[in-house]
Amino acid sequence: MRFTDGTALAAKQRKHELDEIEQDVDALVRLAPKDQKAAKELARLRTEVNELKREFYSHMSAWQRLQLARHAQRPYTLDLIPRLFESFNEIRGDRAFADDPAIVCGMAKFHGRAVMVIGNQKGHDTKQRVARNFGQAKPEGYRKALRVMELAAKFSRPILVFIDTPAAYPGLDAEERGQAEAIARNLREMSRLPTPIVVAITGEGGSGGALAIAIGDRVMMLENAVYSVIPPEGCAAIIWRDSAKAELAAEALKITAKDLLELQLVDEIIPEPEGGAHMDHDATAKLLDEALTRALAGVSKLSLQELLERRYQKFRRMGQFF
Repeated sequence: MRFTDGTALAAKQRKHELDEIEQDVDALVRLAPKDQKAAKELARLRTEVNELKREFYSHMSAWQRLQLARHAQRPYTLDLIPRLFESFNEIRGDRAFADDPAIVCGMAKFHGRAVMVIGNQKGHDTKQRVARNFGQAKPEGYRKALRVMELAAKFSRPILVFIDTPAAYPGLDAEERGQAEAIARNLREMSRLPTPIVVAITGEGGSGGALAIAIGDRVMMLENAVYSVIPPEGCAAIIWRDSAKAELAAEALKITAKDLLELQLVDEIIPEPEGGAHMDHDATAKLLDEALTRALAGVSKLSLQELLERRYQKFRRMGQFF
């Protein structure tokens, strides 16, 4: 990983220091049962490690957070579903062309309440990622999601969405089947769908591929998730004609949860377990559960007319900075 500014270099230095101390702690753990002095030193070093961890993770650059958002062991939709929901039944296919494994949809119960679940699925190893097309949906994926949303509206079920995709799939076959039309239709229909929609960005929220299922009454982000109109590598290649400037682009794009909350593009930041969501899926799911429960309770109190008006105004205000 390369760093281009002083802040990032300082972060790298802190990470190196943290790794060295953790190695010392591991060595002392082996000695502690036999040596009382080593046990005291171990307690002191553990305190120092925890302080360094807190400092490091609170001062990460946008590029570093992007690497965490892309971590292969980060929890995806199929990791979260058994930890958050009961009686999940997957719905497949768009009733027009095919099923898209990059998007998972289905019916479930959330604390006893019937809901619809929609989310991106990447996969934790190469085989899974290839099978899921690296979480990049094709038109049939967005049409499947829309089909499930319309079912949710028909039966008055709230929709819970989990987003983690680098972008919509840019391949020729997707374009031939109407990728742009599928995304545009989802944007229009979600904006006026007569049922509560709660969105959680759990990893990468990339471009129109993410936005196509992210028009929600409440939009939340995990602490180390990112949300952007374009990946930093693509932005750097366009603006500077040099993809090596991706770290600089990541800072300029304002892709972190903190940046987006300040810009009022998201409503809430959900904290992650120490070290990131990939370190503890159960703890991440617990934090998500609390946020989803709170958000769903808030939007469920609104009348249908108020819900739709607030949703419209929410997205209408975006991009107005003066």
